[in-house]
Amino acid sequence: MRVLSIDPAVRNTGYAVIEGDHSKQRAIDYGVISIPAKIPQSGALSAVRTGLANLITQYEPDVVAVEGIIFVQSVRTAISMGAARAAALIAAADHGLEIYEYAPKKVKKAVVGNGNADKAQVAFMVRALLGLSETPPHDAADAIAIAIAHLSASDPAKASLLQSSRV
Repeated sequence: MRVLSIDPAVRNTGYAVIEGDHSKQRAIDYGVISIPAKIPQSGALSAVRTGLANLITQYEPDVVAVEGIIFVQSVRTAISMGAARAAALIAAADHGLEIYEYAPKKVKKAVVGNGNADKAQVAFMVRALLGLSETPPHDAADAIAIAIAHLSASDPAKASLLQSSRV
């Protein structure tokens, strides 16, 4: 199975294209769609959607896995994150892909073994699990972790821990 996973944000959306199953995965591509602060939010959201649409066209994933909604202290941050998430969901929906979401704590637990792991721990573990030669940027590492969690969900031993929801 080929998964496009997304850690959505207006300025730095992490993505990963990972292929495999619950027992073995390999990274095909990963990175961050970075949008300069000088571009208005509406333009940034359009760029995120376009960037993800280009990845979908290039890599033809079977499904999309995205980070689920998280609770933040700032209303402004919550609105911005929600808008970025919507841009990602629309890009996937435009291509008729099934979309699954995973709570951040569940992703961290699946990859690191600790639902409260910090970004450095997640990046270290995805590098180790996939045998990457370098540690990915944090936003890309988060996206890789989401893909690993999605692929792990097909393992009966881990499926009950992850509880994805289809969007």
